[in-house]
Amino acid sequence: MPWYLYLALKQLFPTGRRFPFFTAISTLSVALGVMLLIVVLGVMGGFGHQIRRMIVDTEGEIQIKARGLVGDYRAVVQRVERVPGVAGATPYAAGILMVQYQNKPAFPQMRGLDLPSVDRVVPLGKFVTAGSLDALDDDSVILSEGLAESLGIPVGGTLEIYTPLMLARKDVEVILPHSVRVVGVLRIGHQQLDSSTVYCTLRLAQDLYGLVRDVHGLNVRVQPGADEDAVVARINALLPPEVRAFSWRDSFADFLWVLQLEKNMMTFVLLFVVLVAAFLTMSLLLVLVLKKTREIGLLGALGASRRQIALCFCLQGVGIGVVGTAAGLGLGFTVLHFRNDLVRALTHLTGGQELLARFYQFSELPAHLASRDVVFIVVAALLLSTLAGIIPAVMAARLKPVEALRSE
Repeated sequence: MPWYLYLALKQLFPTGRRFPFFTAISTLSVALGVMLLIVVLGVMGGFGHQIRRMIVDTEGEIQIKARGLVGDYRAVVQRVERVPGVAGATPYAAGILMVQYQNKPAFPQMRGLDLPSVDRVVPLGKFVTAGSLDALDDDSVILSEGLAESLGIPVGGTLEIYTPLMLARKDVEVILPHSVRVVGVLRIGHQQLDSSTVYCTLRLAQDLYGLVRDVHGLNVRVQPGADEDAVVARINALLPPEVRAFSWRDSFADFLWVLQLEKNMMTFVLLFVVLVAAFLTMSLLLVLVLKKTREIGLLGALGASRRQIALCFCLQGVGIGVVGTAAGLGLGFTVLHFRNDLVRALTHLTGGQELLARFYQFSELPAHLASRDVVFIVVAALLLSTLAGIIPAVMAARLKPVEALRSE
């Protein structure tokens, strides 16, 4: 081991002594900065990952839409399913309805499902918490969990549905509300979808909106490992100009851009925490250089080069960065592991459990940390810690042995 590396380690971790205050403060500051970056990027990445999973699970990776309605959807489905990389396609109808149970109204979103093909694209069956998706027919519906609770309707209850066609008809014909039974309750895990959604068959949705044989669009599931953008290009090559396919990233581009902007801004702000830790390390190393002036002069008199003296202090900054980054990673991943317990404890004290779900749309705090984020955090922390040791190292290397030995 080179003597300057050995001396740097002994300065940071002297043998037979208590953990030095200088090393403890510097390491702790770097560790806290890294921990904050791990936690924030993990949570922000979790929101993006959870939203991606929610979109893909409920709508597939690709959405096909038209300027108006999609006609002859069966031919479109057959054409799309022959495209290489497509695992399945299913049509849908969507809109807003008014529902009523025991004179209690609600205005949920409607989702009309094509039962023969929906399982190939949207695995809704795994989200059903009561009843069964197999029991769904043209005279029944499945409600989201929040909607069922707000209406107080049980599985087996009868729900009245008021169609928008009642407002469109201006003749003397009276359209009565549809009476349907509730055959299931569904919980996806996203507060907005779980609070106000009605799932029905495609034929019932077409009747409610007067679509006859048209649909609002198609959802497409791609095969594992297939390139979504390449599949979108192949589908668009087969479709007429008025009907276009979009990947889930294109369909939700604005929302994903805002989410990424928030993540980037949080990263930028929290990097200042690591930067402050680097300035603290630099300040303490400068104090150490002043305290060790005579020792530095002695090293120069014994034949140590300026480069070796500089490395002795620069490596101390690297050592602080390595230890602090390792400790920060451990603390950060520990906090992420117990994040929901911490959030539940905090919201229990403040009474904000319902507000958390209402405004952030998730019943639990998600977390997902990409490997590139971990690499970025580690590189940033080590780089700033190394830069923190450069100025004290240059200052120590510029000391002349004779003047340093005279220092009191």
